[in-house]
Amino acid sequence: MNSGHWARHNERGSFLLMSFTAWLARNLGRRVLSPLLHLIVLYFYLAGRTARHSVREYQTHLATWSGRPELLPTRRSVFRQFLAFADTLLDKLDVWSGRLALEQVTLLDADDIRGKLHREKRGQMLVGAHLGNLEVCRALAELGEKVQMNVLVHTKHAEQFNRLLNQAGATHLRLIQVSELDAGTMLQLSQRLERGEWLAIAGDRVPLHGGRRARVEFLGQPADLPQGPWLLAGLLQCPINLLFCLKIDGRYQVTLEPFAERIEWRRSERDQVIQRHAQAYAERLAHYCLKAPQQWFNFFPFWTSHD
Repeated sequence: MNSGHWARHNERGSFLLMSFTAWLARNLGRRVLSPLLHLIVLYFYLAGRTARHSVREYQTHLATWSGRPELLPTRRSVFRQFLAFADTLLDKLDVWSGRLALEQVTLLDADDIRGKLHREKRGQMLVGAHLGNLEVCRALAELGEKVQMNVLVHTKHAEQFNRLLNQAGATHLRLIQVSELDAGTMLQLSQRLERGEWLAIAGDRVPLHGGRRARVEFLGQPADLPQGPWLLAGLLQCPINLLFCLKIDGRYQVTLEPFAERIEWRRSERDQVIQRHAQAYAERLAHYCLKAPQQWFNFFPFWTSHD
């Protein structure tokens, strides 16, 4: 089954979908948009054979790995994961339009990472995942922290996304394309850290063009994760923390979790050090997937038996 890389699908549709939904949200409002968006998701569920198979595979691995047979996939559970994605899109619109207040978000920060982020003059890196709703985490930069958050992405449409975000009033949020980590990009990221800005990146998607990968065990199965976050943290010599946002009982919970003060290696050990950190991240991602089983929004083949 040759379904193509996830990024090719995203490049074709994500920017147009974001533009369209943002226009609808401004002109129709969430109440009118909600049934329309659910109809769109129903269409993708019915037409998206690869997406249905990928969700079913994820739910199977999660149930087997956790020893919880009630999580085994059914048609209903697969469709509910699509519906959860639709609700997440609607919540994103609330974030962009400023209708999501900090009072609606619970922050879980047992190690006071938030305080450390403010006490340190130099910025830090936050690694998240396509789990729950990272848009809510980004909203913290707008509503509460008032710091510049730079979201590192692989999309070629970063500048168009930035224009849409600015139109929505997101002045403390910027997307930066990092498909290729050349000297100019590294210098820019280092300068942003020195200014106390935050870098945020997802750790569960490999880049499109020959990006370095780490083979890990995720939910009991071999899978590829990107080396990028851990390679970046090592090159920039910045602290790195994990960031997850799950919707529990209708309310968002943002969790900040310490990961590594520094990632360092000798040249001969670099791949082993990065693989070790990628594996540790995979274990934490699995932990949070189990907390919200239908909120890992990966609709593309993730587990592979070949390169």
